[in-house]
Amino acid sequence: MPKAFDISNAPFDRLTPGEAEMLRASLDVAYFRPGDVILGKGAPADALHVIIKGTVEERDESGLVALLGNKDTFDSRALVHDQNGHAFLARDETLCYTIPRKVALDLIKANPRFAAFFYREISQKLDELANDEEAKRFGSLMYAKVGELFLHPPAFLVAEDTIETAGRLMRQIDSNALFVRDGERVGMITGMSLSKAVVLRRESVEIPVGLLANFDIVSVQRTDFVSSALLLMTKHNKRRLAVKDGERFVGILEEIDLLGFLAGSAQVTAGRIDRASSQQDLAIAAREIEAQTRVLRRQGVKVEVIAEIVSDLNRRLLSRLFEMVAPANMRSDSCLIVMGSEGRGEQTMRTDQDNGLILSAPVDVEILQSFRSAFSGALQGFGFPPCPGNVMVSNPAWSKPLADYLADFRRWVALPDEAAHMNVAIIYDAQAIAGNLQLLDSAKAELIDLMRGEQAFLARFARAIDAFATPIGLFNNLITSEGTGDALDLKKGGIFPIVHGVRSLALEQGLHETSTDKRISRLCDLGILRTEFGRDLKQAFRFMLMLRLDEQLAASAGTSGTLVRPAHLSSMERHLLRDALQVVKQFREIIRHHFKLAIF
Repeated sequence: MPKAFDISNAPFDRLTPGEAEMLRASLDVAYFRPGDVILGKGAPADALHVIIKGTVEERDESGLVALLGNKDTFDSRALVHDQNGHAFLARDETLCYTIPRKVALDLIKANPRFAAFFYREISQKLDELANDEEAKRFGSLMYAKVGELFLHPPAFLVAEDTIETAGRLMRQIDSNALFVRDGERVGMITGMSLSKAVVLRRESVEIPVGLLANFDIVSVQRTDFVSSALLLMTKHNKRRLAVKDGERFVGILEEIDLLGFLAGSAQVTAGRIDRASSQQDLAIAAREIEAQTRVLRRQGVKVEVIAEIVSDLNRRLLSRLFEMVAPANMRSDSCLIVMGSEGRGEQTMRTDQDNGLILSAPVDVEILQSFRSAFSGALQGFGFPPCPGNVMVSNPAWSKPLADYLADFRRWVALPDEAAHMNVAIIYDAQAIAGNLQLLDSAKAELIDLMRGEQAFLARFARAIDAFATPIGLFNNLITSEGTGDALDLKKGGIFPIVHGVRSLALEQGLHETSTDKRISRLCDLGILRTEFGRDLKQAFRFMLMLRLDEQLAASAGTSGTLVRPAHLSSMERHLLRDALQVVKQFREIIRHHFKLAIF
């Protein structure tokens, strides 16, 4: 039977062929009856166990921590540290491969990548091992660097050179863009700029290119990932990027060359949105956004980059729609905002509408109602269903003057209830995307000012982290919102506690960052969270977002919700998920202690 041992099962897939043979030669098989103690709490392990058949309970002093199944490994902590705080019991008849302690430790000493499974911090394991899984499942984009793409040569002009000189140089080197030096500044000029100047404006070919050059260029390092270049093009609406090696310009990356590398392009969708002349154009772009999510994930782009790109595209879409349907005076005297995961920049798939409008002053009721109906109706036509909680522009409670919002804030703090806490969370995560952006800045400044010293409010606000139990390790007979089955709700049990716990700490500290990732960084800078734990928290959050996205993409409609089925995961993904949920469990305790939730 040891010959049947699956060497492709992580972390054993990291062994060399010789090490794998040594491992197989040392294997034995152990049988355990239901209720047998395989490894007692605090006891050293004389072997590393890999489950062949059956179910093993992992327990601590509080009870069941996890259920381990086929191909799961235990217990590395007892093996390398001589003791373990958990006990392992056979739930039913169980067969395990056993790897003698000496053999396992010899392999750990000989193979650093194999050792990483046992010694690395949770954040490093989540980052490193998840990337190993992705390298097997996805294409080369994850590791492709900008320098691997075709780059146009970095030819330079000085600002005093003429249009005629620029045209000749472009033809000579077969490039449509050149760098222009003007003292310390470096800009760029394109063939289109030259054509417009000469053909449309009838400029002389003798005028200096410094007058036509664009000095607002965006650059990327040749060692940066292609996904970073794609994000910069999308964010800054650029069709080309300057490429550097340190401080030295080494080329120009054109959009068309990036498109030749990618199966699809978020930049194309962004351009379609910006050029849209009708709501029908926007409807086509909306469908493309979801397609981009699938392309980017298939190519191995990290989930946090996907979230940034998708959020940016969605914001562009809503902003363009706002320009189309809002009256001119409303566009300048109001602020369109997005909230929830869209506001935090953490949206990966199309979801329900979660938006609002802040007016600088009251607007004619009929005009305002006409806009509300047109805006929300158009989004629904694009495939964005109404928000179940009615947090959307069409609801007068979320499209009104700034003064009314400020009055709401004061009432929420003075008379806090569950709805008040939820509304504070919603507005605190908001992001301005069109109109007078200062209106949201003013609203948030007032909200943050009202929160100063409101420890009782903040504690009750933070208490929502306990709204859902952490589904750590409960991989059999799960009770979910859809009934009984081998599934767990990652949003409720894993993602939400991180988002809301971080949000609670950020609000207490008066932070203006909206993304969970950036809030964690700022909390670490302030010493509220330990740097090491902050790193663990970020990686756990990203890993769970990735699992959730994969489940959504696997669903027939692409919008399955939040259920993740561990049976669909690899053994390594299940291991990493248990690590991630342990981080969530620790974070809940940090929040409970910080806000003294035991007294509420």
